[in-house]
Amino acid sequence: MAAEPAMRPWILSEINYAYVKENPYEVAVLPMGATEPHNLHLPYGTDTYEADAISSRVCEAAHQRGAKVVMLPPIPYGTETNQSAFPLSMNVNPSTLGQIIADLVDSLANHGVHKLLILNSHGGNDFKPLLRELHGSTPVQIFLADWFRGTSADVKPEIFENPDDHAGEMETSLALAYFPHLVNRNTETGALNADEGATNSTRFSAVNEGWVSITRPWHLLTTNSGSGNPHQATAEKGEKLMQILVERLSQFLVELSEAKLDDQFPF
Repeated sequence: MAAEPAMRPWILSEINYAYVKENPYEVAVLPMGATEPHNLHLPYGTDTYEADAISSRVCEAAHQRGAKVVMLPPIPYGTETNQSAFPLSMNVNPSTLGQIIADLVDSLANHGVHKLLILNSHGGNDFKPLLRELHGSTPVQIFLADWFRGTSADVKPEIFENPDDHAGEMETSLALAYFPHLVNRNTETGALNADEGATNSTRFSAVNEGWVSITRPWHLLTTNSGSGNPHQATAEKGEKLMQILVERLSQFLVELSEAKLDDQFPF
């Protein structure tokens, strides 16, 4: 009989009270996902699977370097108002989502964990205003990593052939690397059962050029919810991106775990 996998002490849902009593944490990581369609080939839970895969590996690497870090259970819902025309795209409004996070922050404060990294995996989530709102009202120091934006922005052009926005080459590469059994592929050829991820332009050049922004109605922007061509995705590209994310974010968690909270923090 195969041995049961060992408890991972950096995953809150796996540890027990006996362990927590003897091993207090300095830093919590909150993975934020979503439930929405991702073209025709990726699962509705793609953002949540990505958040879990990235956060668990980042916390593992930090833990192995001595960081007192714990990954909270991922939140599988996000803001989906612009995908409401797609069936079973499950929306939580920004104000509601902000209140959920605020309640969790209160829990962390009550338990003496005063450092939090929100690791966001969904483009429809905009948490920077929430950080500003909570600043000064809680002893918890909150940091935000949108891994698909700032954390990886400089390396994406080096890894991927096609710029994308949603369910394109980058997300598909991560899926092929970390949850390939959920990728919809042709059983004979192995090709992705996905469209090209083409997007439509608006009637306004200022919007198309990025000079003016809107919340995009996704059913008018895309054909099947995909924005970005996924067909050059490979598991190897996903693994390369993951390595960079783990290196960058685990180093930050090590430093954050060791950092002293004082009236000059984070400076």
